[in-house]
Amino acid sequence: MQIIPAIDLLGNRVVRLSQGIEDTATVYSDNPIEIAKGFHEAGAWWIHIVDLDGAFGRNGVNDDLIEQITAAVPVQVELGGGIRTVDRIGYWLNRGITRVVIGSAAVKDPNMVEKAVRKYGNIGIVVGIDIKDNEAAIHGWTEGSGVDYLDLAKKMKTAGLARFIVTDITTDGMLTGPKLKPMVDIAENTGLAVIASGGISELNDLEVIAEYAGHGIEGIIIGRAIYENRLDLKEAIDRYQK
Repeated sequence: MQIIPAIDLLGNRVVRLSQGIEDTATVYSDNPIEIAKGFHEAGAWWIHIVDLDGAFGRNGVNDDLIEQITAAVPVQVELGGGIRTVDRIGYWLNRGITRVVIGSAAVKDPNMVEKAVRKYGNIGIVVGIDIKDNEAAIHGWTEGSGVDYLDLAKKMKTAGLARFIVTDITTDGMLTGPKLKPMVDIAENTGLAVIASGGISELNDLEVIAEYAGHGIEGIIIGRAIYENRLDLKEAIDRYQK
């Protein structure tokens, strides 16, 4: 299982939101590059970056910083937040990002995802399915889409994807423990790999997730629990990362 620490960027600072609400932002660092270096030193193979400004429609605010982070640490980086066109996908894949996360665009323009996979392959493209009330949320989690999360996953499978990142919005940033049912549902109904996100509060939560590794859950993204010292990243990696 992959242990993937998260860096959420808002105005070039590292923050965490509660349930994706911008007004709840807690600032944890003014130096995202040092945070990334610390994750690498702890043994992380991947870092998950979310461009929150991009997710809220403010593209470009963190672009230079994101490039600096990818250049500063020898790990693989996946990036999401406001990436809604094939050109924007190519922009990041050509600047050191290993995997681009498509969220709202997968709901609103499924053909774009298919075109991107045909152009760039499915290794560098992953669809993020953000779930609230059993539907996929869009535009930085601020709007419902009316699209059932499982229907979206099945449609995205036909686009040629290899994996999803699945977030339960109600648990994200809340330190209440993960809700794994939708993650397992997607993995079992599509046969594709799932990276789970949302709710991790302590090391014991990873024990539960590890039990589902054979059911298609290949990784977990962890954010606030690391920043608030509820979970030691190195210990989590040493114990669970394979």
